[in-house]
Amino acid sequence: MEQTRTLSPRTAVIWAVLRAELDRRAGERLSVLDVGGGTGGFAVPLAEAGHRVTVVDASPDALAALTRRAAEAGVADRVRATQGDADALTGLVEPASVDLVLCHSVLEVVDEPEPVIAALAGALRPGGAASVLVAARAAAVLGRAINGQLAAAAALAADPHGTAGGRDTLHRRYDADGAGALLTAAGLAVEEIHGVRVLADLLPAAVADGQPAALLDLECALAAKLPYRDLAAQLHLFARRPA
Repeated sequence: MEQTRTLSPRTAVIWAVLRAELDRRAGERLSVLDVGGGTGGFAVPLAEAGHRVTVVDASPDALAALTRRAAEAGVADRVRATQGDADALTGLVEPASVDLVLCHSVLEVVDEPEPVIAALAGALRPGGAASVLVAARAAAVLGRAINGQLAAAAALAADPHGTAGGRDTLHRRYDADGAGALLTAAGLAVEEIHGVRVLADLLPAAVADGQPAALLDLECALAAKLPYRDLAAQLHLFARRPA
């Protein structure tokens, strides 16, 4: 799994939360659903740890790369690729059939996030958990302002969905309260919220590349601490369907 590889500041916090859940259920072979899982950055390591993973993604090219990656890792029998949109998830997954759902960088690009989260919650068995990663509003505002795009920063800060206009590639961005409310409304209990990429996107490449271990330690140290958490580029929420 990821702990045996070089950890990245972009994923270390997420893996720490996932490892805690896997440790909590040690000895079980979990059924995992990775929505928008693309080429298998999370799916393949989870399969290597012995779990069965279904990846749902709209891109046939990404799923082809996932299939190759799983075969090269020797876990092709534990990874299933399914082409489809997150919006159509209800028709692709049996209700109450999954122990762990990953939904990373999906809610900001779908047309309607509420049905997607409802479908994720419905796919979970009672006691199952959801790992949800969303784009954060505050970091996007600050990033544009720092780069001199003051009009875009102002538009993004004022927009109720956290977008910067017609050229914005994302439909929405979140703060911790808004993302948490979305999951709670679907019947999930939010257990943890962490910031992901608190500093990684702000530092010059020479600093990030020159001190990778120090950056990794600092990212992990700040991930759950306010106000740093809410200034991260992404927010990671870990929630559970009540047993």
